Amino acid sequence: MRIVFISDTHNQLSKLTVPDGDVLVHCGDATFHGNRSEVHHFGDQMRALPHRTKVFVAGNHDLSFQDAPTYARQWLGDDIVYLQDSSVRIDGTSFYGTPWQPEFGGWAFNLPRGHALANKWALIPAGVDVLITHGPPAGIGDMTPRGEAVGCHDLLEAVKRVQPKIHAFGHIHEGYGVQPHNVHGLTTVFINAASCNGQYEPRNAPIVMDL
Repeated sequence: MRIVFISDTHNQLSKLTVPDGDVLVHCGDATFHGNRSEVHHFGDQMRALPHRTKVFVAGNHDLSFQDAPTYARQWLGDDIVYLQDSSVRIDGTSFYGTPWQPEFGGWAFNLPRGHALANKWALIPAGVDVLITHGPPAGIGDMTPRGEAVGCHDLLEAVKRVQPKIHAFGHIHEGYGVQPHNVHGLTTVFINAASCNGQYEPRNAPIVMDL
């Protein structure tokens, strides 16, 4: 299975050169504000791509998926798999997606560090092959331009528990890239798939992985 990962496209998906694959995964922040027109636009851009299965997890900018979830999912369309604390199996491979992150301004899917976030990560089941979150785990692709590591420690503990083959995320544009293997003794491949750079320019190439 060839999986193509993107994230943080912020209404600019059509400006990326997205290679073909079996599954296209978007790790959130498809929009700037998540209003109806932006979600429709994103759905149209996703459907224009050739991948037979498309998976989306919302990010902090995709506000309507938290504020008006029923409508947002309708605007997105039924042919794009939307995951929110849920999973899907594609050709025998298990994908689990969750949009939550440590509190960050007045955006969507914010929860305080500690029990609230840990409870969300506790929902991640055993046997997940591809874990998709919007935000990064602590110390992995999470460094801001100010030199702050803003990833979630409880998310990292959940990854240690589940040990997926791939953990894909975005959110911190400057953390883009495939992270070193064997982090914390794990064989999980960590991917920060942020497509936009720190200036919100879609300069980072999609990341392709074969499972």
